[in-house]
Amino acid sequence: MDSPSAVAQALEGTGYLSDVALATVTYLADQMARPLLLEGEPGTGKTALAEALAQIHGVPLIRLQCYEGIDAGQALYDWDFPRQILHLRTLEAAGKDGSLDPAEAEKSLFDERFLLARPVLRALREAPAVLLIDEIDRADDEFEAFLLEVLSTWSVSIPELGTVAAATPPSVVLTSNRTRELHDALKRRCLYHWIDHPGLEREIAIVRSRLPDVPQTLARQVVEVVQQLRGEHLLKPPGVAETLDWARALQRLGAEQLDLEHAAATLGAVVKYREDIDRVKHVLDRMLAR
Repeated sequence: MDSPSAVAQALEGTGYLSDVALATVTYLADQMARPLLLEGEPGTGKTALAEALAQIHGVPLIRLQCYEGIDAGQALYDWDFPRQILHLRTLEAAGKDGSLDPAEAEKSLFDERFLLARPVLRALREAPAVLLIDEIDRADDEFEAFLLEVLSTWSVSIPELGTVAAATPPSVVLTSNRTRELHDALKRRCLYHWIDHPGLEREIAIVRSRLPDVPQTLARQVVEVVQQLRGEHLLKPPGVAETLDWARALQRLGAEQLDLEHAAATLGAVVKYREDIDRVKHVLDRMLAR
């Protein structure tokens, strides 16, 4: 892909509709071999961009889902302890005559065949690949520091085996819902983009692209209501993912248009808190009357 417009066109071919700014920063991240840090509200297509990039390049998507308490070991590698025990017992059985060398036995326990590669190590060894580090804001400061080192050197050290370096650095996409601020050092290593909710016409185009069987009138009505809901100060405003879920749910029920009965029956596809459902029920009449 030799230009931002080529990136936008390739993304569109996967069903992902980007704007000019997102296509440009995605192009630059590829050309400059820099990680791409995407922030924005949940459901705005951050994770989907990484999936689309893997599809475009025809490479594996390797996903690291971050969570509170995640550490470097869970991102890098572990040892297959049950298999190591079986291996040790086999050596002990074969060495009953005293021929077993303890040092050699210990060394054999940390053979490549017992290594369980976690996402970051897999990405370094299997590149070219797309490494998706999802919801980095859920991890703690120590994990951020570890990631910064890996993203700077594209290598990790395994004490028992040595250093593993990527022959070709993977394409890295980090996502954050901004539940906390990330450190400046990590941000400096990345190219940054904030993904906003799309405008009316682009969101309709996304629904039509992803769900071509949904009637055009229904697609427009769903998007119009969702965009109104985002202005209702909900606990969790619906993202594009919820728009697609709602349109898909209404289609499964055979709805050709969005009426009050179908809308009320399928609210669980678009709002996910009881307080939000109660609030939306009180304003549906007004929204559908527009």
